[in-house]
Amino acid sequence: MPMSLPDVTVDQSHATPVVAIIGGGFTGAACAYHLAGKLAGGAAGIVVFEPRSVLGGGLAYDTDERAHRINVPASRMTLVPEDGDHFQRWLESSGALADDPDAITPDGHAFARRFAFGRYVADSLAPLVASGAIEHRRSRVRALTGSPAGLWNIAAEDGSVLEADIVVLATTHPSPQPPAAVDRVLAGHAGYVPDATVPGALSGIGVEDRVLIVGTGLTAADVIATLDAGGHRGLITAVSRRGLRSRGHNLSAQEPFGDFLDPPACSARALLRRVRNTLAEAQAAGVSWHAVFDRLRGQGGDIWRASPVAERRRLVRFLRPYWDVHRFRIAPQLEAVIDRRLANGTLAFHAAAILDVNRSEDGGIVVDFRARHGREPFQLRVDSVVITTGPGHASVLSSQPFLESLAEAGDLQPDAVGLGIAVDAQSRAIRAGGDAAETLYVAGPLARGTFGELMGLPQVTEHAVFVAENVAQTVRAVRARNRI
Repeated sequence: MPMSLPDVTVDQSHATPVVAIIGGGFTGAACAYHLAGKLAGGAAGIVVFEPRSVLGGGLAYDTDERAHRINVPASRMTLVPEDGDHFQRWLESSGALADDPDAITPDGHAFARRFAFGRYVADSLAPLVASGAIEHRRSRVRALTGSPAGLWNIAAEDGSVLEADIVVLATTHPSPQPPAAVDRVLAGHAGYVPDATVPGALSGIGVEDRVLIVGTGLTAADVIATLDAGGHRGLITAVSRRGLRSRGHNLSAQEPFGDFLDPPACSARALLRRVRNTLAEAQAAGVSWHAVFDRLRGQGGDIWRASPVAERRRLVRFLRPYWDVHRFRIAPQLEAVIDRRLANGTLAFHAAAILDVNRSEDGGIVVDFRARHGREPFQLRVDSVVITTGPGHASVLSSQPFLESLAEAGDLQPDAVGLGIAVDAQSRAIRAGGDAAETLYVAGPLARGTFGELMGLPQVTEHAVFVAENVAQTVRAVRARNRI
């Protein structure tokens, strides 16, 4: 049922169409930036709801952790797809690397701290905010409901209500969903960290603590680097079902290798076979696996869209973990920390499933595992357990009250693959009845059930531009209808 609204100040009068973007992390900021460029001259009001003090940081880039770095060289990151050096120039002109001597690798690649990229995005949007082309409302959205007139009523936590013609959902990922057996036993334990992305989540871990990390991907690498930077010396054990950890970069110049579209590999089995054959060909040609996955990344959207839903599900279920560790690589600085700790015996990776969790009488935690591939079960005694299993995609529509109310009203539904929200080819939300909501868009990773790989920054940027163009066309249609 729609949420009842308190006595508030309602902004219902606008001479031009209003576009509300909910979420001001990178995706929302990029949408606003490019939409402002496409609607120059005040063709629409652009309002971004984001509680943080600046736009562009979000979950990924609003971090004070100095050990957290961008995962690709600065030369490959940009807010402006047609200007690949946009971020690199900002780094040079802003002096952001002046106090970061470790940012530059021996071969000259810059892996800046992650908050530097957030500052870059914020600086890029600042003139648009200052001029009024973009309005930044520092509040979370509490409720979002459609009106009989076809508009959207947005109630914010600060008590304001905005009436918008068009809404773009650019919200963050849902929080991780810890394994139920772990959460049930450890909830409230001083050493339990159910969400490692929360600021200060690791502050209670002592330098000698034995730490279990559940998950072995990018977030696990961040946790290891953060603990190490804080002087941690105890044993860290990272566990996942397959025991796969994120790989590093080959920064030597290589062209993407192989072809997965001639003809398209439209089944999980066919794609796996093609990848294996191409990897063998690359090795014979003296080319690293990185070039094969670079080609696969470039063609991935076309492969995904050509694949039936059943095959998309199989890709997610069986092959996604292998894709993630090869596609989403870690900075050389993080890789060096992991390699050093593996070498000195203070870090271990295991492929195993959790069988049982118990609190010990001395305040510690005892975890029993079943090793993969039929190996003997084993047990760990640890002081802390940190969950890094990634976003809980299955709970996306219940992760925020306004999303839940939209789903209850039939305006949103989960995608058929289980990665986010169902959208059409224009990235408009698909209602429960199967029709598209013409003025409700979804931008960024929550749309990847339809568009495929929308986690890497280049793909997120391109999708933000795509959504901005579609929204701009809708604005023009609204203006024509209203004869503005």
